[in-house]
Amino acid sequence: MPNPTLSSKRPAARPSASKQALRTATAGAINIRIRDDDRTLIDQAALLSGKSRSEFMLEAARRAASETILDRTLFRLKPAAFARFVELLDAPPQPNEKLRRLMQTKAVWE
Repeated sequence: MPNPTLSSKRPAARPSASKQALRTATAGAINIRIRDDDRTLIDQAALLSGKSRSEFMLEAARRAASETILDRTLFRLKPAAFARFVELLDAPPQPNEKLRRLMQTKAVWE
């Protein structure tokens, strides 16, 4: 009678380092369908930025995610502090030389 603890099969081979690296690299993969014109636009922007499509898209997605989270951050204030906060937001800035220079400076995109 064969011994059930002994197996005639060879032990499973361990994955090679390159296979393990590939598995790790693709573990968090995100796949999306995209129109050709959108891909062309993204590729052009990535090229101008000196980045790969993946690097460009990851950076843009990370920036958008951070902005979304920051836009929805909850601020907790005591009633008096909140009233002062609203008062400061609603008050127009007092004219001064720095503000005057800022308002007369042409925007970099103009």
